[in-house]
Amino acid sequence: MIYRKLSPTGDYVLGRPNEFWTDADAVAQAIYTSLKLLQGEWWEDTSAGFPLFQVVLDTPGSPEHIRGIDMVVQEAILNVSNVQAITNFSSAYDNTTRTYTIETCTVETVFGEVTVKGVTFSP
Repeated sequence: MIYRKLSPTGDYVLGRPNEFWTDADAVAQAIYTSLKLLQGEWWEDTSAGFPLFQVVLDTPGSPEHIRGIDMVVQEAILNVSNVQAITNFSSAYDNTTRTYTIETCTVETVFGEVTVKGVTFSP
């Protein structure tokens, strides 16, 4: 698995040595980008993508709803190529700002373990 690296601002890194991720790092970036591709955003397949506005931010912040959001997020992560299992997952939801954050997510991949954290969704 090979993925072009993203800069801290989310742009492709071009023209520099080592501009590609491979193995576990590529899976980590694939998880991140799959969560950031919003449903309806890709013109070629508007059903593809993460249902941020359809499911996550449209949901009241009760504990039962947060567990439901966690399941949607975990399903999206498990659907990424080369992901085998989620071994640790924690999230937070701020009712005031309707912001959902993946605090930490440890994922077992075919290349080894990776951790994804600090992925935030807000309106």
